[in-house]
Amino acid sequence: MPLIAIASPKGGVGKTTLTAYLAAYLAAQGWRVVALDLDPQNALRLHLGLSIREEAGVMANLAEDTDWHAAMVETPFGVQLLPFGNADPVDALDSFAAIMEDPELIARPVRQIAARADTIMLLDTPPGPNPATAALLPLIDLTVLVLLADGGSAAMIPRIAENSFMGRSATARRAAERAVVVLNQFDADAPLADAVLAMAERSLGDRLLGTIRRDDALAEALADKRLLLEDDTPAADDLHAIAEAVIHQARLRKPGRRRGFSALSEWGG
Repeated sequence: MPLIAIASPKGGVGKTTLTAYLAAYLAAQGWRVVALDLDPQNALRLHLGLSIREEAGVMANLAEDTDWHAAMVETPFGVQLLPFGNADPVDALDSFAAIMEDPELIARPVRQIAARADTIMLLDTPPGPNPATAALLPLIDLTVLVLLADGGSAAMIPRIAENSFMGRSATARRAAERAVVVLNQFDADAPLADAVLAMAERSLGDRLLGTIRRDDALAEALADKRLLLEDDTPAADDLHAIAEAVIHQARLRKPGRRRGFSALSEWGG
């Protein structure tokens, strides 16, 4: 079963939005999809249709020997979600400290879930270096790195091209070699964005999956509690193309499309 991580060097780049779209898109194509939220913001549940009042999760109480299979929540988009869970900053730090002490706390249950051949698992990782992602690096088949088309991203691109952005260990470099890049909120009329895209194309080649255009429809969809799965807008077209590129990069064999799927417009009560 493929394990796909969606990552970013910093927050606010659209990482969780892309994770939710990919999960729902893959589920709509017929795959069994499990999404694990490793980010203490615990926002993936909202993107995938769960109520803000849903507080349970697996990461917030990592040391409590939770049954991860029993903790999975079925979402309106057909994705099985393992939320981070509501945690104050101290509890989140405690969970990450526990992972540093014993990486198997997270690696073991992820391996068990990944053992199912009919499942794709997506990881919504915290921004930047963190113990949870580090513990799972040997298991990750593909990393989708989300950047903005700005100066900060331009500074990251050479390190991504050199496979050094995840660290200097052999495990980190092997994981970095399997990383691809998406430029989000791309504005073709902005000279800096165009320059960053040109730099990414030269440096990364086919490891650049594509861009997602800046589009008010995306923000409106989020405010309206839905995903752009059935919309005809620039951002929807780009998200569709990115999802198909991920399928190609991960070498996924397409199953039959699920019948009767439609994007739902409610988060849940």
